[in-house]
Amino acid sequence: MVAEIRLFTCLTDNFGALIHDPATKATASIDAPEAGPIVKALEQEGWQLTDILITHHHHDHVGGVAALKQKYNCRVVAPHDKSTKIANVDLRAAHGDVVKVGGLLARVLETPGHTLDHISYVFDNEKTLFAADTLFSIGCGRVIEGTHPMMWDSLLKLRALPDDFKLYCGHEYTAANIKFALTVEPDNAALKARAGEVTRLRAANKPTVPTLMGEEKKANVFLRADDPSIAAKLHMKGVNAAEVFGELRERKNKS
Repeated sequence: MVAEIRLFTCLTDNFGALIHDPATKATASIDAPEAGPIVKALEQEGWQLTDILITHHHHDHVGGVAALKQKYNCRVVAPHDKSTKIANVDLRAAHGDVVKVGGLLARVLETPGHTLDHISYVFDNEKTLFAADTLFSIGCGRVIEGTHPMMWDSLLKLRALPDDFKLYCGHEYTAANIKFALTVEPDNAALKARAGEVTRLRAANKPTVPTLMGEEKKANVFLRADDPSIAAKLHMKGVNAAEVFGELRERKNKS
């Protein structure tokens, strides 16, 4: 049986996501921004929460953990980095670990940069990536705790995934990301097509994710900092990719 995924809004612009294994009835929440919308989604589906897979320690990703743990007695999986305070953790996951959600297998990638403890979850059989605040559609997370080279390395790990993998991210930032990306690549055909699609989706109050990794590789400028054409547009010809990425990220911060 095929895994089922439900996406919904938490807080103001966070995505909540549930992944459910019909065979075993196991259900995982990817992060827990707030308990209420997650409980509502579970009850609408008739699912029981068995796991919370945490990507990083920021409050808008763990704020609902305590209440959900109390209500469902679910297992809480968190990054291996114990330097951050995440409460109620049952299992620590590091790069290369595989976390089971019923019969579903989530491969852990360490993707630091936004935070030092950030991890992403790859469900290979389901061709699905939960990248939280490392990779957004047409964007990437702000580099808060890490460095630009660290974040670029994390993006390369995600870019290596096959084109037909679906990307789920932590926030609905796509329209703002497109506005910035068009300042760098106004003639990118894939980006312009995505801009039109996102305008239609948001007008219909629909989420802009999931999106396919193959499409992101063509339209997301942050995934292509090693493309000579990007360096040329930034007047950084011959500069290494991590520095080009850093310039892109700093420009986005100011946009």
